[in-house]
Amino acid sequence: MRVIFPFTAIVGQERMKRALILNAVDTRIGGVLIRGERGTAKSTAARALAALLPQVRVVSDCRFACDPEKPDTWCTECQERAEKGEKLPSKIVRTPFIDLPVSATEDRVVGTLDIEKAIRKGERHFEPGILASANRGLLYIDEVNLLDDHVVDILLDSAAMGMNIVEREGISFTHPARFILVGTMNPEEGELRPQLLDRFGLSVEIHGISSSRERVEIMQRNLAYEQDGEKFRQEWLQHEEELSRKIDEARRIVDEVTYSSRDLLAIATMTASMNVEGHRADLVILKAARAQAAFEGRTSINDFDIGMVAELALLHRMKGGPMQMSEMDADELHEKIEKLVGYKEPGKDEEDSNTPSDKKEPPQKKV
Repeated sequence: MRVIFPFTAIVGQERMKRALILNAVDTRIGGVLIRGERGTAKSTAARALAALLPQVRVVSDCRFACDPEKPDTWCTECQERAEKGEKLPSKIVRTPFIDLPVSATEDRVVGTLDIEKAIRKGERHFEPGILASANRGLLYIDEVNLLDDHVVDILLDSAAMGMNIVEREGISFTHPARFILVGTMNPEEGELRPQLLDRFGLSVEIHGISSSRERVEIMQRNLAYEQDGEKFRQEWLQHEEELSRKIDEARRIVDEVTYSSRDLLAIATMTASMNVEGHRADLVILKAARAQAAFEGRTSINDFDIGMVAELALLHRMKGGPMQMSEMDADELHEKIEKLVGYKEPGKDEEDSNTPSDKKEPPQKKV
């Protein structure tokens, strides 16, 4: 089996890595769309993230990798077994990485119900699709802009609901579909419709790195990886394990992260002042801010968290052709958010993820 390039060994592209990590902490954010030119580590980052994610506990003989600790999310089969008094065994598995082909059809994605068998024998038979395989894992779509719009819509719906519901001729089957959705695309090959763009929780614009020193570092690391992948992986193993541990701990506390009415007002004021359409951006910023706080080991959000995630949630939702924005435009958006929210990111740029002092009003609320 080929060794996966370590996530922590990727040079630069901090916005992309941040967006991926936040979705790993909380899949309810709604996925991330990575737009960029060829050769900028888009697919490498997606595969690398899946490889370092913490292992998950699943119902061992379930076709849909149901979470034994969350009965309310179980598939139809696990629910029926539990109702009969059966004890569901469990096991620990690696986080799955599912690569969705551009030619995927609706039936291949959602699965199929055998209507003929249901009518003739009275048996419900469901053939799982890609969404079943992706549950509790990472679903990667390369060249998402070339995928059929209807299929993209289905994927985004499932990612938002966390469930896949298939109904045919009065027969239905439900199974969990909670996954980290990562879509990548090269804008030179065409754009996504605005309706689909808005459905992605976060979006990142990435470009080739201009720093000569960092480009040299990229070459050195890639040559070392190609020469001996396992040795290279071992050199970065400590960093990978530390990041995996932080993601696992963040997942445990993200639902406990609180926010204040002042935080909500800051988010609403920012999105309103930027003429953002709809209200999805507000909700995404709040969820992502909670994930950011959890990743930093805190149980309440602050202005820093809001400012850090806002640029990821707003870039593709700004009026006036936001997806044509250049890297300079993204930096300008970053500066505008700093002024609006009132946070100052520590260090020279966004690569420093240390948290500033948390000053906020005492009253807290949970989501």
